[in-house]
Amino acid sequence: MNRYDRESPGFTLIELLIALALASLILVATSGLVNNAVGTERLVTERNQLQRDARFAMQRMARAVRETPQLILPMPDKPDTDWRENVREETIPASAPEGSSIKATAVLAVCLSATVDLDGDGFPDADNDRDGRLDEDYPADIAYDFDPGIHLIDDGGDGFVDESFSDNDDDERLNGNNEDPLNGIDDDGDGVIDEDPGADMNADGAPGLAGVDDDNDGQVDEGSANDDDEDGVVDEDWLDAVVFYLQGDSLIERHPVPWDETANGFVSGRDFLESVIAERVTRFRVERPVPGGSGAQLVDLTLELTGPTGRVVSLSSRVRVGGAL
Repeated sequence: MNRYDRESPGFTLIELLIALALASLILVATSGLVNNAVGTERLVTERNQLQRDARFAMQRMARAVRETPQLILPMPDKPDTDWRENVREETIPASAPEGSSIKATAVLAVCLSATVDLDGDGFPDADNDRDGRLDEDYPADIAYDFDPGIHLIDDGGDGFVDESFSDNDDDERLNGNNEDPLNGIDDDGDGVIDEDPGADMNADGAPGLAGVDDDNDGQVDEGSANDDDEDGVVDEDWLDAVVFYLQGDSLIERHPVPWDETANGFVSGRDFLESVIAERVTRFRVERPVPGGSGAQLVDLTLELTGPTGRVVSLSSRVRVGGAL
């Protein structure tokens, strides 16, 4: 008998079933490892993206604070109110529907720095009259946007936006217009100094400083009392506000531009561009701490972002107004 005619050794049905079962177990275990690896990679990617977005937004705000000549919002705390004006905060529940409209009260506003020249004319955009000086002759409506305080912003932190009937009510206090001139004194007793001046910025009844040749032309106090720089033109250099605020869960940066014009042919404080600098923001907090022994004006910033899986990234920074710590 040929040796090839003998029954060849092979797998029985039971052995095949056992082998298939073992292979299935191995595949299940392997797929679990692969899924875990993919899930971990997604979490790492999400965390890194949240960190990049949060850092970018914090850098934008911190730079604006460091370069500004003046902090506008938050205001210092006012002792005669039930809320803290020096803290502006909004927290959005992570469970809120994406893109939902949630009223935000958190806001940071500073004056535009002298380093910005978007139209490339050789003058800082904040120098509205192009005379080499910034914010030296602003009108009674100091932002020149035809609204109390900053257009479409809750300046007073009381939950109402542009609620005053007068656009000369620059602090939205509803207790008067132009009642706190630039003199280093809290004239209206609200805990804030020099926040609501008139077109005669220091309220001395004279152009510029009374008894001083402000423009160094050999003449003293010539012209209108509202001509604060004695250049012959009044109210031509207003405050240009850079504003950061929440809209839904998006952090918005509003930046003034120098080229748009109103119906009267004048550029105004309503001319700005807006851009989203961070999304999925679940907490935005801005605080103006009480000045310490050095008297330095500081801003505390907190920004929290929450990803689709619930991963949270939070950044905080203390920035000195007009210069790094």
